[in-house]
Amino acid sequence: MRIGIVCYPTFGGSGVLATELGMALANKGHKVHFITYQQPVRLMGFNANIFYHEVRVPTYPLFDYPPYETALASTMVDVVLNHNLDLLHVHYAIPHASAAYMAKKILQTNDGRNIPVITTLHGTDITLVGRDKTYEPVVTFSINESNAITAVSQNLRHETYQSFNIKKDIAVIHNFVDVSRFNKKPIDAFRKALAPNGERVLIHASNFRKIKRVDDVIRIFAIVNKQLPSKLMMVGDGPERHAAEELCRELGISEHVRFVGKQDQMEEIMCISDLFLLTSEYESFGLSALEAMAAHVPVISSNAGGLPEINIHGQTGYMAPVGHVAQMAEHAISILQNDDTLETFRQQAYAQACCFDIQHIVPQYEALYQTLLEPYALAEPL
Repeated sequence: MRIGIVCYPTFGGSGVLATELGMALANKGHKVHFITYQQPVRLMGFNANIFYHEVRVPTYPLFDYPPYETALASTMVDVVLNHNLDLLHVHYAIPHASAAYMAKKILQTNDGRNIPVITTLHGTDITLVGRDKTYEPVVTFSINESNAITAVSQNLRHETYQSFNIKKDIAVIHNFVDVSRFNKKPIDAFRKALAPNGERVLIHASNFRKIKRVDDVIRIFAIVNKQLPSKLMMVGDGPERHAAEELCRELGISEHVRFVGKQDQMEEIMCISDLFLLTSEYESFGLSALEAMAAHVPVISSNAGGLPEINIHGQTGYMAPVGHVAQMAEHAISILQNDDTLETFRQQAYAQACCFDIQHIVPQYEALYQTLLEPYALAEPL
């Protein structure tokens, strides 16, 4: 198949999943065309089946905000026509679903081509941004006009039906992880550089937005650090980073916390960690937590959104209500204070991650693609 993938190229979950999906499809022999405004951060190395098409947005003095959606739709049309794509798979509803609808209509009118569009919903495109009255009518319309709709968790499927007048079925195809990539032996030198005296290593990774509640991560670690020698790695960047660093200074734990910024090779970092903290107000799925589990790292998380679908309380880690810092810290200590307990949780976390391995999930997308393409194949003249 010749597949167009439209996504955000950043470190967010939707961009990560879209890129990993595209690379997996390319490895299986499909021709994959990424269409976005810059090369996705997870798109590394050369693959003869992967193509990248940059969306160029001209700037004019007339526009305070250049019309990216229009440029994106035009680029989709160009790529479909010049590379004879079979379908478009757009990730994150805003603005990709509406741009895909525009591209589809242009192709129908100008070329008589009826290209299928799949929209994958990822989370804040539905639960936060999409609910805004400014966007809601367009989001509802463009989702309903998609040939197929998928969501990355049962929770997000439910939230979408609750928030929008969606008249089509939404299939749940869970986020996935490449277990073989994250199942690595830790590099002792890396761990010793961070925890030279054998301290426990806790980790958090996000885009440091308010919804991630990174201050809760800091407060949990402060409690843990009082009882157990430990270090905390804060991976990522965003608007709440400065406040998090200030809080570390206020709590007197700055020497034990390392802010390492955005990182491409998360598998190298995850594998030297003992516990992953994810305190979000909402997670449609929690891809970063799943990646941690694939690296044999148990998870302490809130019980928000789709997190209960991956983090099994008392088995792969623990959950607590949003904002319950003391309870999360207590759970963290209960795992970290005993080597045997930690090892049991490590193995159970890894086993759960294997259920979401890329080898199980990608065929579900391929089957969906094939279902959409069959009517077009039947309609072609013999």
